[in-house]
Amino acid sequence: MPSQLKQLLLGRPLANEAAAHQRLSNPVALAVFSSDALSSVAYATEEILLALVVAGSAPLRLALPISVGIGVLLLIVAASYRQTIKAYPCGGGAYIVAKENLGTFPGLVAGASLLIDYVLTVAVSVSSGTAAITSAFPALGAYRVEIATALVLLLVIANLRGVKESGAAFAGPTFFFVGMLGLLIVVGLFKYLTGDVVAVSHVAAQASSDLTLFILLKAFASGCTAMTGVEAIANGVQAFREPAATNARKTLTWMAGILLFLFVGTSLLGTLTGVVPSHSETVLSQLARGAFGTSVLYFLLQAATAAILVLAANTSFADFPRLGSIMATDGFLPKQLKERGSRLVYSNGMLLLTAVSIALIVFFRGETHRLIPLYAVGVFTSFTLSQAGMVLHWRRTKEEGWQASMVMNGLGAVATFVVLLVIGYAKFTAGAWMVVVLIPLLVAYLWRVKRHYDRAAQAVALTPEEAAELDKDTPAQLTNHVILLISGIDRKLARSIQYVRSLKAASAEAVFIDVNGDAGDRIAAEWERHDLGLPLTVLPSPYREIIDPLREYVRAVPRPDHDHIVTVVVSEFVPSDPNDLVLHEQTSFWIKNMLFNEPGVVITDVPYHPEEYAAQD
Repeated sequence: MPSQLKQLLLGRPLANEAAAHQRLSNPVALAVFSSDALSSVAYATEEILLALVVAGSAPLRLALPISVGIGVLLLIVAASYRQTIKAYPCGGGAYIVAKENLGTFPGLVAGASLLIDYVLTVAVSVSSGTAAITSAFPALGAYRVEIATALVLLLVIANLRGVKESGAAFAGPTFFFVGMLGLLIVVGLFKYLTGDVVAVSHVAAQASSDLTLFILLKAFASGCTAMTGVEAIANGVQAFREPAATNARKTLTWMAGILLFLFVGTSLLGTLTGVVPSHSETVLSQLARGAFGTSVLYFLLQAATAAILVLAANTSFADFPRLGSIMATDGFLPKQLKERGSRLVYSNGMLLLTAVSIALIVFFRGETHRLIPLYAVGVFTSFTLSQAGMVLHWRRTKEEGWQASMVMNGLGAVATFVVLLVIGYAKFTAGAWMVVVLIPLLVAYLWRVKRHYDRAAQAVALTPEEAAELDKDTPAQLTNHVILLISGIDRKLARSIQYVRSLKAASAEAVFIDVNGDAGDRIAAEWERHDLGLPLTVLPSPYREIIDPLREYVRAVPRPDHDHIVTVVVSEFVPSDPNDLVLHEQTSFWIKNMLFNEPGVVITDVPYHPEEYAAQD
């Protein structure tokens, strides 16, 4: 049943040979890796206006020059990442670049920053998409957490089906949003120039107050959310069709150009029409009403906005598992994140991303403005480390044109570091402190994982003496004491006794734990009557426990050295219908779980399948 449901939802498993056919064309890759960056246009201008409106309506006109400044920064960062792709044609994520050129610790900081940012991308994007839906249908506002959670689950199912399938499915909505927002900008500007535009804001700005440098910095920091996701293409070069690096650089250029036009165009239209941010309606919704009225075009834009905001999370589903796999291969994350699943995607990483993102959405009640302050700190940290690493890369390799490349990456490093300081200062008390604290905590966890794997590898490494012993024809024999745990005398017990005899252990015995205190004598008498060839020990259990008496008995078995082991054999009934498994006691599960942590103890489960013997009868 589970395997059939999995195949129904995800499709048939893909062979390793199919990996080459899962690579993406440039248009599909643009949709997959740029949805995060492109979607930020839907709320970046609004975040600038929200920061400025506390000083009154007059400063709102500064949204345009702030947006232009962010646009210049976008061009610098995009050009810098083109150099990164050139230097790392197999994928040059911030973690790889920083670790290789700056050292392990900076690499872990970059990796931790990106992992946190990818989680926030899912939470912010889906929450923003939900806000677009509730702006068009206010009655759904009370269900925003449930809607956001359902959208995340739909996203992970689509991505678990495979990169190619999810990319093809998401390309249409991405380009539809680009077309609708481009149409809004053109129509809105045309109406403004012809004097036909209507006032779009129905909310009055707050009373004017002093415009401070802090407010300007906060507005700039908030608008920098428009740049999140710019690094995604450089991280996912291996997902492109060959020549992968060339195609990735072309796609990055297209993404930067489209993002620049949409972001600056939206800010220009908002400044000219005097839009005022509102908690009941998004800025984009107000602009659409002004340009389109309440016609079908308005609802199409709202639908496209909701779709792109939700699909922006797809960038994280593409890059978070890939980064997790790379870091797991290096030993800094659990090994379960390293391998691909049945559809050639890193399914465990996707499931982890889903769980943490939903937890964030529930904790912050799906409110975008509570999540935004946490955003961009991680991504600009990774920007800075990646670009600084590239400066050292060019200086070390001195490849053709290295001076110009080093200057470009150096400019990117300085610019992003300055922005990182601005974001940290302006957003610290609003919530950015959480990310500032989380990054070192996550780095500490990554170090701990690495130390554990190093110690585990050292613990299981063969010594020269052990290796020589393995090479002998007759390796040393372990001394094995077998304990057969019984619950009664029946057919499954007979099967277990046959197995115990086949072990040819140094010693063997049966153990019965008398939980209720009234079955020990009866079992002992029946055991003696059948003469089963093993001594029986009856353990009393005055507190009706099974685990503790068994643990103490196993620990009491003499074990002079590590060559002496204790094997505990457990018989287990396996019903013909798996759905009936819950009708049987799960004691064996807890026994195995308890004994697993006991050194020198081996647990063996002897399953009894009744249908096997029914055929013989």
